[in-house]
Amino acid sequence: MSATRGGLSALPVLPGEVVLEAARGVRHRGAGGSVRGTLLCTNVRVAFVPGAQPPSFSPFLQSDYSVALRCIRTLVAASSFTKPTVLTAASSLTFIPEELAVFCRDFRLLRFHFPENGLGLQAFRVANAIARARDTATWPGDSGSHVDATMGDDEDEDEGSPPTLLFESLQDWERELQRLGAVGWRVSAVNERFDMAPSLPRYLWVPSTLLDHDLKRTFAHFQERRLARLCWHHPNGSDLLRAAGFHAASEPGSEDIRCLEVLLGAGCRPCVLADTAELPSPPDIQLAHLRLRALCLPGAAADEKWLSALEGTRWLEHVRGCLRKAVEVASLLAGKRCSVVLQEPSDRDLSCLLASLVQLLADPHARSLHGFQSLVQREWVAAGHPFPQRLGLRRDSAREESPVFLLFLDCTWQLLRQFPAAFGFTEAYLLALHDSTFLPYCSTFLFSCQRQKGRGGAQPRTQTYTPVSGRWDPPPSSTSSRLPPVWAWGLRYSRQQRARFRNPAWDPGPVGTPDAADPQNTGTPASAWSGSSSGAVLALSKGSLTPQPFPWRSGRPPPRLLRWAPSLETLSDRGGDPIPTAPRGLLLPCAAGPSVRLWRRCYLRGLPEAQVMGLGDSQPLVSILIPCTSIPTPRVTNPVPHSSTPVCIHPNPMHPPQLHLSISPPCASIPTPCVTIPTPCIHPPQSHVRPPQPHMCLSNPTSPS
Repeated sequence: MSATRGGLSALPVLPGEVVLEAARGVRHRGAGGSVRGTLLCTNVRVAFVPGAQPPSFSPFLQSDYSVALRCIRTLVAASSFTKPTVLTAASSLTFIPEELAVFCRDFRLLRFHFPENGLGLQAFRVANAIARARDTATWPGDSGSHVDATMGDDEDEDEGSPPTLLFESLQDWERELQRLGAVGWRVSAVNERFDMAPSLPRYLWVPSTLLDHDLKRTFAHFQERRLARLCWHHPNGSDLLRAAGFHAASEPGSEDIRCLEVLLGAGCRPCVLADTAELPSPPDIQLAHLRLRALCLPGAAADEKWLSALEGTRWLEHVRGCLRKAVEVASLLAGKRCSVVLQEPSDRDLSCLLASLVQLLADPHARSLHGFQSLVQREWVAAGHPFPQRLGLRRDSAREESPVFLLFLDCTWQLLRQFPAAFGFTEAYLLALHDSTFLPYCSTFLFSCQRQKGRGGAQPRTQTYTPVSGRWDPPPSSTSSRLPPVWAWGLRYSRQQRARFRNPAWDPGPVGTPDAADPQNTGTPASAWSGSSSGAVLALSKGSLTPQPFPWRSGRPPPRLLRWAPSLETLSDRGGDPIPTAPRGLLLPCAAGPSVRLWRRCYLRGLPEAQVMGLGDSQPLVSILIPCTSIPTPRVTNPVPHSSTPVCIHPNPMHPPQLHLSISPPCASIPTPCVTIPTPCIHPPQSHVRPPQPHMCLSNPTSPS
């Protein structure tokens, strides 16, 4: 199906998608140069169709030239004779725009220039159409529409690659459990109808000695009925579990206590409870992201104050905290045979982030491209992370917005930068995944859990996604399953673009799967923990292990606890076995100041000066600045006053920059923090000088009443 309004037949559209307005001869200005084409506004997206396209070019879902209406954060129109104006559905444009700037949620800035050759009326209409359609946009998944599966490339270089497990079928869970070699665990279908825990997946990994009848006893003792279950198994025998918080008033009986102890592994090995309280909360993540977004807008801060303002956002501080906590858990799993339980009150946000980072550090399979995609499917999508609410793509979810998944992608980029040969994918792949989280055309991030995705439809027949000729064959039964997964890259990127997703320097040999027989891997049975019993329960807090009784009230006496709190760094000094510094297959990143840097290619691409650096023609006529009222600055102790000058985000005096040292030995020698200057120009990476501002700058744009 193609657009036919105004004779436009080059843009295939979704069923139900209608082209509202179009303007020909528009120039798109970006880092790749200036391209002439047609700008279209539909009821779903804003699309730009280049005038000269290669024969195999498919503009549908092309992220470089289109943006979903729900992904637009601010729309600004500018002219040489008036101040830049923010367009809304209630506003009325009173001048002919010469340039239209679309500020996206994914930090992109799309700039469209209308030359003076009779395009005044078209520019006026298309600008107003985008402003109105933004408030009435609908999700394709809500209306039952689907993506045309024939729009990918005819060939795909991924053919023959291992499939990406979607974890929507029993076979996917069994296949992954077999790969992990987790003896003593099985796949349970106790939640197949979502009657035990609506937000959990259909299938769970539980101990083999625990029957489903006994397993049902444990659901009620966890918040949101999200019980403890296995999410990863280390070859030395350690297990990584995740669970929601315990009910404070829970008083299980003796039989329930037995089932809970078997579930946590506390009956045969030490159980370590790793609380996510040390990590930033979702509101903290949202606040830091808003500050970072405001700082990355044009004219937000002066050059000499940019670094202090960056540290004041606390975004990099949150990245450091997540990496440090992941290193603690991964080191513990690699060095001791135990059960580590990641606990979060809801088990749907920070547990997803921490469990994924631990597996990236300890499992080389998770660092391959398809392994990483399967990891996201299992620990985020199937585990019930509320993507629509956290990404702010629903109108009624503004208070629940918190980009936890984007924080995880930033942490992954930090690992990729420190260990470039340990990953099978590149920064270009992470950037594409970052932008794809805001697309309403893929089913991966449209739903909060598997139950919501399958509501009103039959159980999905497709068990895995295997790219074949760049096409997606949807099952005919379910409405939601008609939408392809985000991993169908052939629908949005050309073969040349997808070739840049794979890392040619990837060397999985030296960082192969950890082997329990490796002499470097000194993991020992649970009884080797000095002073502990097989049923000991410990709490991991700030790198130290402290005795912790079971959280529920019971007349049963607690197990014998340790008389001292072993530290992850000084276990050998206290009588325990030393934790290996770097076992084979384990990555120990540095989380100190100079090692955690700003993801410039992602966050600074919306700056006009960053795009001007790559232009082959003259500079743009108008340099657009966002007005003070449109910058999403949060309410802080000392809010930035409204003024006629561009907003500068200064560091919060209540939270000055602090020195954060990593617990890993390689980082202990770094004495002082350092932050790399986030220059808009990303080549070469050694550059520490920001380019000059554009010569023409219009500040204090007005918003129409």
